[in-house]
Amino acid sequence: MKTRRNIYIMFAISFLHGMVFYGPIATLYRQAAGVSVFQITLIESISLALCIGLEMPWGMVADRIGYRKTLIACSIIYFLSKIVFWRADSFFDFLLERILLSVVLAGFSGCDVSLLYLSCKEEESQKIFGIYQFFNMAGLLGASLLYSVYIGANYRLAGLLTMITYGAAAVLAFGIREVKAMEQGRWGNQAFIRVFLETVKDRRFLLAVIGMGLLAETNQTITIYLNQIQYVKAGIDVKTMGLIYILVTLCGMVGMWSHWVTKKMGGISFGLAIFLSGAISCVILALTNQALVSVAAIVMLRISASLFAPFSTQLQNRQIKTADRATALSIYAVLLEGTGVVTNVIFGQAAQVNISWAMSCGAILCLAGAIMFYLFYRREGRAD
Repeated sequence: MKTRRNIYIMFAISFLHGMVFYGPIATLYRQAAGVSVFQITLIESISLALCIGLEMPWGMVADRIGYRKTLIACSIIYFLSKIVFWRADSFFDFLLERILLSVVLAGFSGCDVSLLYLSCKEEESQKIFGIYQFFNMAGLLGASLLYSVYIGANYRLAGLLTMITYGAAAVLAFGIREVKAMEQGRWGNQAFIRVFLETVKDRRFLLAVIGMGLLAETNQTITIYLNQIQYVKAGIDVKTMGLIYILVTLCGMVGMWSHWVTKKMGGISFGLAIFLSGAISCVILALTNQALVSVAAIVMLRISASLFAPFSTQLQNRQIKTADRATALSIYAVLLEGTGVVTNVIFGQAAQVNISWAMSCGAILCLAGAIMFYLFYRREGRAD
């Protein structure tokens, strides 16, 4: 069943979920409540472990009860997590918020894109995924601008406004229509094993998924965390960093043109160009201490990863042959998140030595990802 209603509702939900008003001061918000940086990183580690552990169980549940019910449940829990965050004033409060968030992220993972994929024509799915990503970035940009103009040091107001937007998203989720036929009988271990074996039998595509994960994690780590160290190295002041944050967020919106660029270049040329662009960005960051060059390289990396994300999502959906789409996508997500665990250690250890070493690692990871992607796509022999 194809329904445009689902697409428009998911676009609106993506926009509202992007409106994290405390985004620019997320760390300061927690520190103001008495949580140390070590405690913040500990909470993040626990959250990631929970996400990995919950991915496949949530996928199985979604395929059993339907995508609509799963997204409604996750949207409500998402709203509750923001209430907890708004009122949090201790380590255990923020830990509870991240536990709830882990449940939500694992539930949304695969379920949202499965709903979108089944609600549109296959040939337009990459375009839909790009616009979905665009609205999330637009929400984040809007919230960041409003924070800068109106909120300032009132951290709790930022938490309250975020809670309100997530409540609105939870209400919208009730308008989603189911697109997956309900499964008859009991979902058991044999059904999961069948889906698992069917999903992992294509080893080359699993390698490609790891490669795509290397690019995504390189972008995430460098443009969100290591960029600030690079900016300090280049002599950029804190006020200017805020403006650069807005610029980089804007660049994250280019994903809506991913389908157009892919169509012009062809799938394999597009993919390899993206990986190479990411590697070049990292090499530049490793070698430069110039402010403008550093910003340009960060922007180049963000644009590359943002253009590639909808293409990656489409590839994963195209590869799925089973009707239990959310479960299969959850298996891919576990692989991607596991890749993130490894790359986080690599970047963390390298950055302790020197920020240039960390950027060099990013270049190596992008090139490794390019090789993995090429090995899969060469076998496919596709140009789309």
